[in-house]
Formats: sequence, structure tokens, C-alpha cells
Amino acid sequence: MGEIVLAAKITHVPSMIISEQPGPHNGCRDAAINGLKKLGDMARELDVDTFVVLDTHWLVNAAFHINGNRRNEGVYTSHEFPHFIQNLGYDYTGNPELSHAIAEKAVARGINAMSHEVPSLDLEYGTIVPMRYMNEPGDIKVVSVAAWCTRHELKDSRRIGEAIAEAVKESDSRVALLASGSLSHLIWENRLVDKGLFTISSEFNKQMDLRGA
Repeated sequence: MGEIVLAAKITHVPSMIISEQPGPHNGCRDAAINGLKKLGDMARELDVDTFVVLDTHWLVNAAFHINGNRRNEGVYTSHEFPHFIQNLGYDYTGNPELSHAIAEKAVARGINAMSHEVPSLDLEYGTIVPMRYMNEPGDIKVVSVAAWCTRHELKDSRRIGEAIAEAVKESDSRVALLASGSLSHLIWENRLVDKGLFTISSEFNKQMDLRGA
């Protein structure tokens, strides 16, 4: 019987990548990077074999989609923030059995959901960036779930969660379930975005993030 042994809401802020590089922003996201590394260490202490990442940067318009590839590897440059994330290599083993099971359980709950084994289906940075720090050795499997469906009802999200829980329970996997993203995704408007690099653009979103932490 499988089990969700760790659950966390995590950051994937792209400025973690420029924090690694020489220049004026070097070290600016050390706290976030170290926090993700600590969560990775906790996962290993709990014998986690699979990260299930709910990726809010994987936008879909029809159906919930799950990356069921047996292996995900590539070189990633962000279309949204190419000045932050460029030529970032990644290589992670997947868990297609769990991915397909999640989709099956979701469909059984009336949710339009699909799991895919398509080698050209890349990961998004809501998965790649946190895995860079939590899963640096690449020793833990990764299942990425599209968590931004533009046309769905709130209850669908709950049913997806139920499907994940049931699929994990019926598997032989020890899972860390990661919600990658927060309400503070609302980016500053373009004329202010550079000055707002380290602040949240909405006080409401800031308070919701703090209360949900």
C-alpha cells in the first residue's frame, strides 16, 4: 500500500536561478533555495520515491493532464522569463504507473483527465525549478500534473486531489505531494516589474499566502 508521507506548498520563483549567478542578484534567493533543499532532505529521510508536483505553470485549456513519461530530460528556457531561466538542463525519471492511475481515478470521478507518455512533452518550470534543488541527484521519480486549467469548476480540483490520494494508496509508492505556486502569482505591471522583484503586487494575495502557509 502506498502513502503520501509529505505534503508542502512550495515556491518556484524563477529568480532563484539568477540568485545562483554572479551579479547584483547573487544570493538573493538563498533562503528559498535552502528551504527547498531541506524539503528534499526531509523527503529522503521519509524514503519518498516519487514527487507528485501540481504545477501552476503548466496551463491547459481542456482536461487535466499528467506527464506520464518514464523519463523526462531536456534543456529548458522559459518563454515567460527567458532573462531568468535559460538553457537549464534537467533529467528525471518518471512514474508512469502512478500517473496513469491518477488519471483513471479522476475519470472515474467524472473529471476529464489524461495521462501521457509523449517524449516531446516537456516539463514546465513550476516543476523544473523546485526539482533543481529538492531533487538535485535525480534519485526520486517525478510526476508533473497540470494545475492551471483555465476552464474548470473548483470542485474539480478537489476531485483531482481525491484521485491522487486514492491512486497513491493503491500503489506501492511513497509520495511527497507538492503544490508548486501561490496566489501571489499576480505579476507587477510591466513598468513596475523590475522594482517589484522582491515584493508581492497584491496585499490580498500576500495575506492569503501568509495565512495558507
